[in-house]
Parts: sequence; structure tokens; C-alpha cells
Amino acid sequence: MNDFKILGSEEWCQFDDLRIPAIKARVDSGAKTSSIQASKIKIFSKGLEEWVRFEVSPVQDNRSISILCQAKLVDMRSVKSSQGIAEERPVIKTPVNIAGNVYEIELTLANRDTMEYRMLLGREAINGRYLVDPSQSFVQGDISDEELERKYQPFTTEKTGLRLGLLASNPNLYSNKRIIEAGEMRGHKVVFLNVEHVYMKLDASTPEIRYRGGNILDKFDAVIPRIKPAVTFYGCALLRQFDTLGVYCLNSADSISKSRDKLFASQLFSKNDIHIPTTGFAKSPMDTKDLIRMVSGAPLIIKLLESTQGKGVVLAETNKAAESVINAFKSVQTNILVQEFIKEANGHDIRCFVVNGKVVASMQRTAQKGEFRANIHQGGAASKVKITPEERKLAIKSAKVFNLDVAGVDLIRSNKGPLLLEVNSSPGLQGIENTTGKDIANVMIETIEKKLKYQQ
Repeated sequence: MNDFKILGSEEWCQFDDLRIPAIKARVDSGAKTSSIQASKIKIFSKGLEEWVRFEVSPVQDNRSISILCQAKLVDMRSVKSSQGIAEERPVIKTPVNIAGNVYEIELTLANRDTMEYRMLLGREAINGRYLVDPSQSFVQGDISDEELERKYQPFTTEKTGLRLGLLASNPNLYSNKRIIEAGEMRGHKVVFLNVEHVYMKLDASTPEIRYRGGNILDKFDAVIPRIKPAVTFYGCALLRQFDTLGVYCLNSADSISKSRDKLFASQLFSKNDIHIPTTGFAKSPMDTKDLIRMVSGAPLIIKLLESTQGKGVVLAETNKAAESVINAFKSVQTNILVQEFIKEANGHDIRCFVVNGKVVASMQRTAQKGEFRANIHQGGAASKVKITPEERKLAIKSAKVFNLDVAGVDLIRSNKGPLLLEVNSSPGLQGIENTTGKDIANVMIETIEKKLKYQQ
């Protein structure tokens, strides 16, 4: 015979995963599912999974204590309220601790502001574990007002989070939305700053950065640059100004500028013994034939120096076609690189996401049929990949050459070993988070906290 413990009509529960040290629950074996008070409910994607973010005010009649929580979304379920009204509620699973007895239960997230208890413990959480004696209360132990105040003291004196600026162009991009979500989830204030609406005052005594008609941007702890290639010059000028004002930039202006100059980047790679496909650069059309021979002839790759996401990259399959394309670019005064084509890669490349000197995620990209560019923006497909120690070392070293705290490093596997294709200073998050399931946006925010020696 099972030795059941007894629950009263009300008991105290603790949720360590949600950072809730104590919440008074009404025990109701007539209700099937347990529920907890939740407000500001927002469902978001974390990699391939759906999660839910919400706030809990766990102490009745005390709105000054509000705890920001997040959990994996288990289900959306139609639940009838005590008035018989059905509503769709998010459902999560999380461990509950009742007087040291810890087990996982389902919780629906509901607005219980008008109810006496901030939580309801239903029969699915009770059956097989407890018997209920409705004539008693707090059979598993009571918590005095003084002890409750002590438990929530850290939340009433919790430090204010960092103030972060996201310097970008489109607030609706997946990457930008994820970074804002991750920053807010860690208790920080994240402000979206449109690059083209920010301007500066250059002055030895009172330098300033202003936004949209005169609002002075001050007291930022850090800026996260997500600068598109078209505004590299202006965006980097703004980052230098933020640096002048003592604001930490996750990727400096100097690092971004160097990584965006494909010719200078290739020279830095050569200088630092980083292997790349053989690359040539010339100005005069008189040198075109020798330029082609220098990279082992066609097929070969022709790249605009300002190309990104696979745009401005051409495959010339014959020497004659290569001559025509190269000379056409030169005739309009466009700078290009000519690069060896790695046939054995067979339309595959590898994107390594490097944050703070570590490869935090990797994916393999495969070009669609009839296409040589594996970029996701060019229709490439992504899959998980296990990189070799040599590839990991190459990715980390490549990001370090530019002193980038965040970098997307693109590699290709050749008969000569791994070769570096390029280093991206504003790598997108959507493809790699969805492919690997890694919460890279959160890792980026953690990096800022480490750099600023901020402790939660």
C-alpha cells in the first residue's frame, strides 16, 4: 500500500527553474491541471523550439515583486475557467518543490489577478503522491510573513540590468528580434537604434551622439553592431564615437572595417599563415590572362570586393568567359578578386559561429542544384556538422585576426585541408540557430556581461 503524504487546502510551492522561491497554492483536486499567475506572456522561437516568456507576481497584493521567467512551450490548451469560459492557455513543464519533494508538473499560464491564490495545484500534480485533507492548511509547512520577505529580498533589491543599444537597420529581422529578446530575458534594457537616424557632435570637451532630431544618447553600457554593408562607413564612424564616449562595442569599428575589405582581409590571412584558396588581384586589363593562370585557370571565382551573402560572386567556367567578366568589371572601375575554384567541395561550405574566442555552433551549407554558392540567402540548405579540431582552430584564429568578438567564419574542405573563405562581422542567427538549436543570441549577451564584468 502506498504511503501517501497529506496536503492541506493550501500549501507553499517552490520553482527553482523559474526562480520562484515560494508561492502559495490553492490545492484543488477538482481541477485537472495546475496553473500559475502569469502576465506579459510572449511566445518566441529558440532554435527549432517554441518557448514562452512571462512575468509572475508570486506574492498576493504585492506588485513590486515581478519575476521574469521563460520555459519551453509544451502545448496550447483550451482550459475552462471557474466561470465556465474556455480560453487558450500556454502549457509548460517544470519541477515543483513541496517541502523537499521535487517532481515535474505541467502548469498552464493564466491571469489569476482577480483570484485569491497566485497558483492552483490540480489533481494531475497530486494523484499518486498525496491525499488531500481540505480541513487543514499548510500540512507540509507554513512560511511566516518575515520569512517570505527574506526569501524575496534579493528581488526587491535586484540590480538594474545593462542598457544596450542595437545598432542596425531593420528591427524586424530575425537576428535583431532574437538579440532584443535575449537581452530582455537576462534583465537588460535593449534599445533599437536605426543606423541612419543616429548622428554625432564632434567636440573635444563635450562629444555627443544624438538620435532622431536631438535626443541625446547617453548612459549606454554597450552597443551591438549589426551594420549592413551599404552603411559600413557611416556605421563604423558611429561606433568610433560610441567608443570615444566609453561605450563597449561588441565588434569594434576597426574590426568591422578590416573584415569588410576583402582584399585587405586576404592580405591579413596570408600574413598570419591562414590558408585560403589562391587569390589574385590586378588593375590593368593587360594582366588578365596572367591573373587567370595565377589561380590555376578556369573554372574560377570572381568576387566584388564589397560582396556579401553570395551577391556579387560569379563562377566563370572557361578562361574566355573569365576574361570577359574580369575585363567588364574593370571597364566600369569595379575592384574584384579572382579566386581558385575548389571543385572537390562539391557545393558545400561550413559556417562556424565564433563568440568570444570559441566556436559556439557550426553548420554545413549545401548549394541548391545548379548553383555553386552555398549561402542560405542564395537558396542553400543547412544541416548540422561536426567540425574537426583543425577546422575549429582555423575558425578561432580567423576571427582573432580581426579581433572580432562575434564572427561568422566560412570554411571549405579541400584536398589540401580546410581553407578559409571569409569572415563575416555581422553573421545572421536564423539559419544557424534553427539548424543547431543553439541559443546564440543569449551567448552574445553573456559575452557583453563578461566583458563588462556584470553579474546577475
